[in-house]
Amino acid sequence: MKILFTPTGRRQFLEAVAYIHRDNPSAAATFRQKSEKTLSRLKKFPDSGRLLPEFPDLPFREAIVKPYRFFYKVRDKTVWIIAVWHGAQLPEEPEE
Repeated sequence: MKILFTPTGRRQFLEAVAYIHRDNPSAAATFRQKSEKTLSRLKKFPDSGRLLPEFPDLPFREAIVKPYRFFYKVRDKTVWIIAVWHGAQLPEEPEE
């Protein structure tokens, strides 16, 4: 199993890291490390994330690295990170 970002997911992740970095560079590094650790766990346990409470009928799950939510979908042998949202944001329906 491998972990890949969609273009939107990658952009949102990098924007989150940059946003945190502006105020606290060490917190940004910590967030990035925690994100990598959490996402790498999905290689072994891709269904470990919960279904999206706002969209339970969609085939997406989420992994949380506070204060961000990583929305993902498993397809074949790949976990696709499709969106990264701050927990205070009201998510729109994810798109593949």
